[in-house]
Amino acid sequence: MADDKVREAISLELGSLDRAFAGFVCRLADGGSRSLWLAAALASRATADGSVCLDLQTLAGEAADAVARLAGKGEPWQDAGEWGEELRSFAVVGAPGETAPLILDHNNRLYLHRYWRYEKDLADRLQERASTAHRDLDPAELSRGLDLLFPPQGQHDGPDWQRVAAWLAVTCSLTVIAGGPGTGKTTTLVKELALLSELSGDRPLRIALAAPTGKAAGRLKEAVSQARERLPLAAETAARIPAEASTIHRLLGAVPGSVSFRHHGGNPLPFEVVVVDEASMVDLPLMARLLDALAPECRLILLGDRDQLASVEAGAVLGDICHPAFLERFSPEAAASAASAGISLPTALADVPRLCDAVVTLKTSHRFAAASGIAALSRLVNEGDGEAALELMRAGEHGDIGWRDLPPPAGLAALLKERLAEGYCDYLAATDPAACLERLSAFRLLSPFRQGPYGVVALNALAERALGLAGRHVAGSPWYGHRPLLVTRNDHQLRLFNGDIGVIAAGPAGEGVAAWFPAPDGGVRHLSPLRLPPHETVFAMTVHKSQGSEFDTLLLLLPPGAPELLTRELVYTAITRAKRRVEIWGDPAAFIAAVSRRVSRSSGLRERLWGEEG
Repeated sequence: MADDKVREAISLELGSLDRAFAGFVCRLADGGSRSLWLAAALASRATADGSVCLDLQTLAGEAADAVARLAGKGEPWQDAGEWGEELRSFAVVGAPGETAPLILDHNNRLYLHRYWRYEKDLADRLQERASTAHRDLDPAELSRGLDLLFPPQGQHDGPDWQRVAAWLAVTCSLTVIAGGPGTGKTTTLVKELALLSELSGDRPLRIALAAPTGKAAGRLKEAVSQARERLPLAAETAARIPAEASTIHRLLGAVPGSVSFRHHGGNPLPFEVVVVDEASMVDLPLMARLLDALAPECRLILLGDRDQLASVEAGAVLGDICHPAFLERFSPEAAASAASAGISLPTALADVPRLCDAVVTLKTSHRFAAASGIAALSRLVNEGDGEAALELMRAGEHGDIGWRDLPPPAGLAALLKERLAEGYCDYLAATDPAACLERLSAFRLLSPFRQGPYGVVALNALAERALGLAGRHVAGSPWYGHRPLLVTRNDHQLRLFNGDIGVIAAGPAGEGVAAWFPAPDGGVRHLSPLRLPPHETVFAMTVHKSQGSEFDTLLLLLPPGAPELLTRELVYTAITRAKRRVEIWGDPAAFIAAVSRRVSRSSGLRERLWGEEG
C-alpha cells in the first residue's frame, strides 16, 4: 500500500487489478523490475482515478522519496527523466506510435496503450473537424437567417456570442458551445438547428440529440421541447427539430455483453448533425468512440460547462478543449468568413491553433440576475476565492444564498428535520404521480459522499425518518408511497437508464403501488417495482449524480475529509444546480480548502490540441 505522500500525489491506493496488470507486464518483460512493476501498477490505477496517464514528473517531485522506497531503491529518483530512462530499457514500454503495453511520451507521461490511442485519435479527429469548413453557403441567405433568429440588440459590448455560435454550427464541422447554467446553450442550439433546417431547403436534415446519461438525455429532450414551443419558429421548421434524445451509448448502439458498438468508422452513424449535451461528463474513451463513428460530412455540436465536474471515468475532455488562454481568439480566415455573415469577431490572429475557430463561450446568465447571490457566489468559487465566497454567504445580504456551520453528526437529524419537511412538503402533499415527479425537483439534499454520517446513504435513511415515511413500507417490501427513486444501471428493455428519477405511488385501478417515471410523450408511465433495475432512494444524492439536474432549492452538506473529492469543481457544480436558492451547511476550513483546490487529471490532450504552451 502506498504511503501518504504517494496517495496525496495520485489520490489512490493500488488495487488487485492494478497489481495483476503490473505482474502481467513484468512477466512479458522477463521479470522486469520493481520500478517497472510500480510504474505499470500506478499507470493502471491512474486511469481508474480519472487520469488518462501517469505523470512521472509529479511522482519524481515531492513524492520521490516515497516512490523510491516503494520501488525498493536505496536513493530516490532525482527527476522524472531518470525513472523514464529506466523504463525505456524494457521492450514493454514503447515510444508514441509503437505497439507496446505501455507508452512513454517525450514529457514522461506513461500511458496504457489503449488510452494513448484514444487520446491521439480524439485529438486528430477534433483538429480535422475544427479545420473542416462548410463554405458552400449563400452568405446573404445565411445573414438573413441569422438576423431573423438573432435580431440585432442595438449597442452592446462585443459580438452576440449566441449568434456567433449559430454561425459556427452552420459553417464548421465542429462547434463547441461552453457556458455556465442559464447562459442560453439550449436556446442557441434550437436556433442553430432551425437555421440549419432552413438552409437545407426541402430536404429534412438527419439530426440526433444525445447526452452521457439517461437523466441528462431527458433534460435535453425537455429543454429542447420547451425552447421549440417558446421560440417564434415556423411550424414546419420546429417539426424538423428532433423531439427525442438518447444516451451516447444508445446512439452508438452498445452491444450487450461487450465493450463494442454497432457504429464505428466502418459503419458510421446515419446523421448529418449530432448534438451532445453535458459534454463535461463524457470521458475520453467514449468521446473518442463517438468521433470515430461520425460520417465525414456530419456536423458535431458539443454543449457543456467546462467548470463543472469532469467525467467519472478517465479524462477531462471538455476542459481540455476549452482552453481559457485561447478563448475569443480567431483566425483571420474565420474573421473574414464571419464578416460576410454580418459578424465582427474579436482578436483575429495569425497562427492561432485551429481549435480556436470552433469554440464559443456564452457568458450572460438568464437564470440568475447578474446581481443575484447565486451568480456572485458561483463567480467567486470559479475564481478560487473561498474566503470571499464564505463571507458573502455569512453576510446574509442575498436571500438566495445562505451558510450554516455544519452541526456534529449527533445533532444533524434534529436540525435537518424542519428543513427537510419544508423542502419536501409540496412533494409529500401531491397524490397524482405526475405532480409528485414535478414537485420532486423543488428541493434536494446534496453531499459529496456516499458513506459516513454525512453521506447520502445515511442522509436518505435520516430523511425517511424525519418525514415520517420509515414505517410506511408495504409489508415485507421496501416500497412506500412517495419513495423517490434513482436508477443506477441501464435497462434498455424497460427504457430506464442510469440517472433516471421516478417515484413510488399508488398504481392504477387499485393495483397497489407502482413505480412511476416520466414518459417520452410528456406524460408518465408505470411498472411494477419488482421489475425495477438497480436503484436507490433519492431524497439525498451525491453532487456527481446531480449533474444534469436542476432544483429550485438545494442544501449542500460539506464536511471535512477526502480532499481529493472536495474541489472547486464540486462546489461549483453543486451551487449551479439551484435555480432559486442554495444553502450550504459546511465546515469553513473544508469549504475554503475545496474552493482553492482544482481537479487535477494527467492528460496530454490539451497539449495535442493547443501546442506546448497549452
